[in-house]
Amino acid sequence: MKRNYANAKESAQYRSLSEDLSSLPFSFVYNGKEYKGFSAEHFTLTNKEIVQSNDKETQHLRFSFLQTLEVTLILTHYFSHGVTEWTVWFENISDKNSGIIEELKTELYFDGKYPVLKGILGDHVNQYRPYSIDLQNNFVEFSSDSGRATHINFPYFNLEYGDGGAMLAIGWAGTWNARFSSNGDVSTYTASSVNGLKTYLKPGERIRTALFVLAPYRVRNEYYATNFWRDWFVKYNLPKADSAGTSLEPFSSCCLASDTGLPNSDGSISECHTTWKPSLEKMIAENAKVDYRWFDAGWYVSPDGTSAQPFVKGHDWWDTVGTWELDPAKWPGKSFLESTDFAREHGMKTLVWFEPERVTDPENLAKNYGYNIDWAIRVEGERTISNNIGDPKCLKWTTERICKMLRENKVEMYREDNNCNAAKLWKHLDGLEGENRCGITESKFIIGHYKMWDDIIACTLSYGGCGFVDSCASGGGRNDLESMRRGVPLLRSDSDRTTAALRLSMTTAFNKWIPFCGSNTKEKASELALTGVSDPYVWRASYLPSLNVDSQFVYDAEQNFDVLRFGLGEWKKVSPYLLKEFYPLTPWHKEKDNTDFTAFCYYDPEKEEGVILAFRQERCNRDLLNISLPFANQSDRYTVTDEDSYEQKITGGIITLRFDAPRTAKLIWVKKI
Repeated sequence: MKRNYANAKESAQYRSLSEDLSSLPFSFVYNGKEYKGFSAEHFTLTNKEIVQSNDKETQHLRFSFLQTLEVTLILTHYFSHGVTEWTVWFENISDKNSGIIEELKTELYFDGKYPVLKGILGDHVNQYRPYSIDLQNNFVEFSSDSGRATHINFPYFNLEYGDGGAMLAIGWAGTWNARFSSNGDVSTYTASSVNGLKTYLKPGERIRTALFVLAPYRVRNEYYATNFWRDWFVKYNLPKADSAGTSLEPFSSCCLASDTGLPNSDGSISECHTTWKPSLEKMIAENAKVDYRWFDAGWYVSPDGTSAQPFVKGHDWWDTVGTWELDPAKWPGKSFLESTDFAREHGMKTLVWFEPERVTDPENLAKNYGYNIDWAIRVEGERTISNNIGDPKCLKWTTERICKMLRENKVEMYREDNNCNAAKLWKHLDGLEGENRCGITESKFIIGHYKMWDDIIACTLSYGGCGFVDSCASGGGRNDLESMRRGVPLLRSDSDRTTAALRLSMTTAFNKWIPFCGSNTKEKASELALTGVSDPYVWRASYLPSLNVDSQFVYDAEQNFDVLRFGLGEWKKVSPYLLKEFYPLTPWHKEKDNTDFTAFCYYDPEKEEGVILAFRQERCNRDLLNISLPFANQSDRYTVTDEDSYEQKITGGIITLRFDAPRTAKLIWVKKI
């Protein structure tokens, strides 16, 4: 049965809000005076456009403010879910500097007792650890200050109150802040982007706020809230697969860098025109073909014209970015195009790694590749140099070089990394501009970044490639909601290339918020290890919409192709359910805790069928796990089929699973009778 998430009350409130924009929960300070909403007293409406499609309506409203600024409100409502969102732009349309703009924020109030705030923290040190905070007479603040929006903290929140709650999100790929407080009856949420913004605008300059999303739900139940959010996310926020608007579906990928027989420290620096074909031919011959061939860092020539080589200080992939030209020593002539053509002929696509927000050796980039060294943001003593894509000329130079490489080689998917905490560099450049320019560099930088992704997607679509990018930023650094409208995290975390225990921990937390994500398919001692375990237990722990196969096809004499075919084949059977409803069936555990069971279920409510993945972890000393299906009623009957052994029928959704030994995984099919 299809779930009905429509919220007539919220849709009526949206109509009321759009008719009286003075009540919009947005405010800012201009020249020391606070302005709330968009009242006719201060804002003159100059243009209004309404675009409607299916269950979605978007209004573009343009206002004149004090004859200096043009303020644009983009207001969208999703009637099928009762979700409302807004973004506000400011542009100086005068011939002189504007007044000072600061404290751009959204503030919302929620009436209801027993408020509890739930969510997860970010990647890296927190590794998506969940939290639950009683807000009554309490104050909580989250802030992201590094420039990578979803490291440390995570700008998605579930505020439970009264008989329901609200899912809240901040869509901004830079710095942000969120604050929550409550007196027990009324809870307050304040959200902003570009921390410390206080700037005037020069003539023609534009800045914008984050995308603010308000998604109220009617049933105070975490399963309900999770799947309400996932359903909205998949329907409206997940990018499309291609120019025809095809829905994005799970896919598999594999990097060939460990299968070259040549030294490799990381990335794809060992790959060259002689290495790719044996791997792909063996993959095809063994019926172990993936959807995408993954081509990672190190393929480009260094700014000084030399090759990036592993284990050579100053000449590895990290220290040689910026040219975005194939290294002719590794890829002479059209040899890389030959490799992508071969993949296409055999039903595979190609994705390629870039890192446009960082440069190395700006002087040689300027000398040899037309770079302007003024675009390099650097601070004395800092190793990292940021590429200022907030400068339109720098953005154009960078985007054109990337698109040239993609287009000439018919690369279907663009993969972007970001190994730089740029906020310190942004602030440094703000200071060079003088007084009252705090936040201007970040504002332009993130606007430029979104535009760059839009232009790159338009490029790949133009020759039949993808309508999305891979959003990697040192793993999970760029998973903000607006970035997720253009990209998906093929690796939700760099550390998700290690233990199965960590992988399961992340799945039960992260997948509540971002349905399309991926991990590695080996269990390794460290992130960059080239060897590891890839057995049915690890495969089943790795079944996510992005399946990143870790395998050597030629240079591993012990490669078990039966297990490889098993994992790929079973994942293909599971994959139709991975973007459906998600139900964690056991408590979350820490990333190093392998002493208990982990189980979760993906369920299609329209077909009334799904799949349970259950794990008795390595040091779990019990053999029986009782689980209850949260979507089942007492009288519901189900056929339950263990992929490895038996079939049974149950009533009421209570299932008992017996595991013969620790480190055992079960895959259980569930179908309503």
